[in-house]
Amino acid sequence: MQLVHRYPRFRAALTMFATAALLIPPPAALASSHREAPITALDQKADITDWYVFRSPQRPDNIVMVLNVDPFLEPSNGPNYFPFDPGVLYEMKVDNNRDGMPDVTFQFRFKTDVRAPGVFTGLVGGLAGIPPITALDGPGSEGFNLRQTYTITMKTGSETKELGTGRTLFAVPTNVGPRTMPNYDALRAQGVYSLGGGVFSFAGTVADPFFIDLGAAFDSLNFRQAAGGGVLSDAIDADTSRNYAPNTLTGFNVNTIVLEVPITMLTSDKAMHTAGEKEAVLGTYATTSRQTVTVLPNPDTTGTWTQVQRLGNPLINELIIGTGSKDKFSTDVPTNDSQFASFVLDPLLATIFKSIGIPVPNAPRTDLLPLVQYRAPICPGCSSSDFGPVADLLRINVGIPPTAAPNRLGAIAGDLGGFPNGRRLNDDVVDIAARVVAGILVNPSLYATKIGDGVNMPAVQPSATFPFVAPAYSGRNSAHGGPGLPGCPSFAPNGLCPVQ
Repeated sequence: MQLVHRYPRFRAALTMFATAALLIPPPAALASSHREAPITALDQKADITDWYVFRSPQRPDNIVMVLNVDPFLEPSNGPNYFPFDPGVLYEMKVDNNRDGMPDVTFQFRFKTDVRAPGVFTGLVGGLAGIPPITALDGPGSEGFNLRQTYTITMKTGSETKELGTGRTLFAVPTNVGPRTMPNYDALRAQGVYSLGGGVFSFAGTVADPFFIDLGAAFDSLNFRQAAGGGVLSDAIDADTSRNYAPNTLTGFNVNTIVLEVPITMLTSDKAMHTAGEKEAVLGTYATTSRQTVTVLPNPDTTGTWTQVQRLGNPLINELIIGTGSKDKFSTDVPTNDSQFASFVLDPLLATIFKSIGIPVPNAPRTDLLPLVQYRAPICPGCSSSDFGPVADLLRINVGIPPTAAPNRLGAIAGDLGGFPNGRRLNDDVVDIAARVVAGILVNPSLYATKIGDGVNMPAVQPSATFPFVAPAYSGRNSAHGGPGLPGCPSFAPNGLCPVQ
């Protein structure tokens, strides 16, 4: 996840910390963008919060791609709740020949239909003669007032194909509450579409799967002492069944697009490959774009599409790219990422870690290059001629099968089915990314500091079946977590999360 876009003050906290500890002056651009990340601060609907790619545990010959947008959705925030933006082009992109350019692209467009203009809320049911919402269409959908449909277009080279042709695909609304939606799980299930050929789709509002102690991160990395103060004990580090610090995302929803396709739709030769073959490795990323002219409130849009944001690895922009370069990084294409190579080879966060006594390798940090090139260990079959350009892509080796018992720390804990080989919903990328910057890929015995925030799992566990993301929190009955509030089962008997 891009902390700089969803949680821009994290970068400010790091910079302030570095300034105090190292007497390094902050970048000049920080003065104008200290409060928010520049490009998406004023465009939350186009803000990509997370990008996940993993082999399906349900259908192992398929790949699942999850694009989350529009952060911190308060479940009770009516009357219009959380529609996708019809003015945004949402795209999932796959490079299958190691040149950093997308060879397969899936485009998603949304359309909004206000079915009862005189009704004051977008979702209503169970009163005034309007039945509860039990269906996305037809009888039982009368109270589904602000309703959205979407289309999926697949592009490969010069070929364009509409997926789900002849079908109406409805985006699943948020969970308003038990009177309006007495069986939300059944309602949501209607938005899971099998489009033929092994393709499945889902779009709608879900419980945010990300997990982090944001308050501690914002306070200049002031992590809870009860959870180790930023360095976890062996026992806490190994515990994937509970949290030892508050998960700030508890109780918040996010909008998601989930697409599952056969691996053979994505590989360059439309075939399956073993992990040792270079053709098994795909590079992926997601983008949001807007047209150059928009006239509200329709919106009527014209002109060419302009990229607002992209997201590949949940590491690069959040921990590596300098604040003054973030807008350019967000709006540029991965094949131009060599201009940001200095941030990868000498990351500021590594210098911060070193200043507080954490062992860190010296620059240049060539150990970070597998995150931005086709190299081992993600691509063991790649030689130097296959590395490709420096490009921020979330790479996945589709020859590596799903893990029966996933480890939250993914590949750095020996679980090769997880990040940075793709990214699963339960991969603890906050802890993984920090440890990668601290040098664990160089030598796990020399650079083995167990950096972590004590939040080891999401507030709601993902589903074992498509679309895998958990249902949206109830607007009427949900609550948020935080210091001194429930959500940390380790602090029995009351399970309150620590303040200190």
